[in-house]
Amino acid sequence: MKIEDKRNVSVQLDEYDFRKLKLKFLDKDEIKIFSTLCQDGIFSINEIIYNKSDKIFIATFSRFCWEFIEKKGKTGIWKELIKDAPRNQTISYGRLKFHIELTKFKHLGLFPEQRINWDFINENVNSGHRFLNLFAYTGASSCAARNKGADTIHVDSVKSMISWAKKNMEQSRLLNIRWVHEDALKFLTREVKRGNKYDSIIMDPPAWGIGAKGERWRLEDHIDALVSAAASVLSEDGFLILNTYSPKIDGETLKEIVTMYFPERNAIVGQLKMNTKTSKKLYFGELVRIEKKNKGD
Repeated sequence: MKIEDKRNVSVQLDEYDFRKLKLKFLDKDEIKIFSTLCQDGIFSINEIIYNKSDKIFIATFSRFCWEFIEKKGKTGIWKELIKDAPRNQTISYGRLKFHIELTKFKHLGLFPEQRINWDFINENVNSGHRFLNLFAYTGASSCAARNKGADTIHVDSVKSMISWAKKNMEQSRLLNIRWVHEDALKFLTREVKRGNKYDSIIMDPPAWGIGAKGERWRLEDHIDALVSAAASVLSEDGFLILNTYSPKIDGETLKEIVTMYFPERNAIVGQLKMNTKTSKKLYFGELVRIEKKNKGD
């Protein structure tokens, strides 16, 4: 088995245009001073252009429209920073359209670090493939696979997320994604018993959560069974993507699990990060990718 350890799996996303502020500066030191004053989170620097004729710098700052205020538990409220700021938007990934909106759980309906997985799906899924999306949330990966012509099964335990995913499918002008409202591990276990196989699987399990029937979920209690069942339904030439966000499951633990259940396959185990405009890297979680076995291995 070949395991490739990538500590800096990252993705650079395009900036989305909400509300912007353009200011003129005589030198970059002035820009740094203004940026320091704006570290309250209302503005973030977006672009710097030097105007040779006027000998000035023109800096564009993005102004955030909302701030999330946490309350007791895992919920909160959004504080409006700009009057009449939009509560929802539609953003694009290629020809696909995704709906985002403010929720009381802080989520917006899309996790931008997942773009690295959408790119991989776009490059490796073909028409006729059987694609399984577990813990599928609002269905960005499902739409990416269906857009490539795959027979796509979308599994999530939250009805409202399935409704949201349907909206994304319709906005993307796609048809015939199969929706399954069920606990992902229970569905996967039944697929093992049925002898069903998939050419590609993506799993994005939460660190903790609630199942379709109110069951409490902690990833560290189920990660072994989850990967074992996925190994049983993955075709020999298929790929599997697993993202984890639990502080109790580190890269070394994932390597051990991958070695146990995919001894003959190539694997990448790394950290899922995003590059920022200030050259910093934002860490989101761990990424595992089981790939096709190379000829001659």
